[in-house]
Amino acid sequence: MLIPRALIHCLLSSNFLSGFSSDFDGFLSFFSWLIEKFFYTGLIYRIVDIGLVLVLTYLMLLVIGERRTLWMARGFILLMLAQIVSQQMGLTLLAFVLEKLVVGSAVAMAVIFQSDFRKFLEQLGRGEFVQLFTTSRRSVPKTDSVIDEIVDAVKELSQNRTGALMILETSGSIDERDFAVPGVLLNAEISKELLQTIFQTSTLLHDGAVHIRGSRILAAGVIFPLSERKASRQLGTRHRAAMGITERVENCICIVVSEETGSISLAEGRNLNRPLTSAKLKDLLEERFSTSIEREVVVAPGLGRLGRKISFQGWILLKHFLNLSSSSSRDKK
Repeated sequence: MLIPRALIHCLLSSNFLSGFSSDFDGFLSFFSWLIEKFFYTGLIYRIVDIGLVLVLTYLMLLVIGERRTLWMARGFILLMLAQIVSQQMGLTLLAFVLEKLVVGSAVAMAVIFQSDFRKFLEQLGRGEFVQLFTTSRRSVPKTDSVIDEIVDAVKELSQNRTGALMILETSGSIDERDFAVPGVLLNAEISKELLQTIFQTSTLLHDGAVHIRGSRILAAGVIFPLSERKASRQLGTRHRAAMGITERVENCICIVVSEETGSISLAEGRNLNRPLTSAKLKDLLEERFSTSIEREVVVAPGLGRLGRKISFQGWILLKHFLNLSSSSSRDKK
């Protein structure tokens, strides 16, 4: 509802306000200035607009959990802010160049973060709004014993040329709907003997993958969607399945043992590291899980500090405006 300017001036110049103190007059003048700014210059709509953009950015940063992609997203946001500032300052040429960079970066971000955008849109489509504002705690191996069990099992499978496929969660939990077939629930403690038994050709679950969360085997016989990318003819179905699930879900890594050659591979994101020795595989697993706890807290606390800084700066600006309004009223007198 708009308040007419004449009504504000009428209230300010009326006789019943003449007996009030100068402090109240200063506050009333600031209040009238605030109303005019909000309702006549459209400032409130700009605040709402900026607030919605910040909320959307917050949701996207919650989805993006990796440090590398998080820094890329922050760089893109800074580029957008620089374009807006240059446009407001009247720097036409710089604003034009930054605008083209923003458009090009947006296309590149859509390609790089396609799995994150898909996850974000899926959560919106399912109505999972609460999950968007919460950070998921991850279950990772607390000691080296779990990694040793996995590496020892992979080493034995590789020497015997027994095909194997394992998926390990690195952050949060993987939704079973990302799998083509969720497999058979086990919920068993990890051991090299159990892993070797599952992948024996005489068992019913050897063709699928093993789903590992923390120190437990959640399921076996899991079927992944295959990668749609062109791959080398030397790569089998297990390699394509590992590439397919890691392209779709970023918070995981896959260990592959080739049935034909016995070579060991590690799939992560859009990369397939091969061939690996058992020692190299152990080093990579220790590196991934030692940095997983750091990645867990990189998003929410940073945004929390940012929110506190914004609130503090907003309070300083409000006090500044109050002092300006009171000083201007005293100058008029």
